[in-house]
Amino acid sequence: MTAAPEPLRWEGEDVDAAAARRAAAERDALLRGARGEAITIANEFAEVRVLRVDTRNGSRLLIESPKSGQWVALDPLEMEALTWQNTATFSAMIGNPFGPLIPDSTAGVITDGSVREGGGSETVEGGSQ
Repeated sequence: MTAAPEPLRWEGEDVDAAAARRAAAERDALLRGARGEAITIANEFAEVRVLRVDTRNGSRLLIESPKSGQWVALDPLEMEALTWQNTATFSAMIGNPFGPLIPDSTAGVITDGSVREGGGSETVEGGSQ
């Protein structure tokens, strides 16, 4: 008779689990403010679902990736900021999948006061809501 396999464990497992619970609760709260039906947009590379949600701070666009489970809720200013970008910004984002373009640890500010586009070597792996 073989022993049951040991469950997978890792350092920081409890922190990851708590973060996942917080993100799920935040997403659930956003979905309670859903307005209208979700729209799914897909091609051979990606699929996203977008939905307008109303919060106490105004409307947001909830963008979800069913494949990865990642999501983001953008306010109107954040959505407008997307229109200010050039294709190089989006290429840099696609070139660093599942990670932020600019790491949280620096908030994008480098010691000389400049802002790094693309994250460079300081880019943090992972990243989810």
